[in-house]
Amino acid sequence: MGHHNYEDAIKGVYKGLFLLAVITLIEVFFSLAGKGYIGFLGFLEHASWAVYVVGFALIALSLYKAYFIVYEFMHMGSEVKGLRMTVLLPTLLLVWAVVAFFQEGGSWKTRRDVIKQRNEIQVKQAPQTGSLIKKLPTNDI
Repeated sequence: MGHHNYEDAIKGVYKGLFLLAVITLIEVFFSLAGKGYIGFLGFLEHASWAVYVVGFALIALSLYKAYFIVYEFMHMGSEVKGLRMTVLLPTLLLVWAVVAFFQEGGSWKTRRDVIKQRNEIQVKQAPQTGSLIKKLPTNDI
């Protein structure tokens, strides 16, 4: 990787911006097609598999855009391997933590729903003891 002159650097920036714009337009197209807003792809609105395909495509395109921005515009591609790993490994740990927290939150929600269902069953089966308000003795004078 040598140094570029000003004109080459400007061309590289415009190529990068054009690539990011094209990828963003593809993402918008996938989003609109997945929701059924594009007329000739309206059948995708009723296909359950389309949600997964659109979701995967959006994630893949977004990851590529992030990679491109970090490696080209932030000049990480021209750095030594040690510095790249210093930046990328904590990022992977952050992604792992987000996935783990979503899994843990889903588990807690499932357990909470089970506890609510059990409590409703116990309340329905509890015997009716009458009024919970006790009458106080009155002092008639």
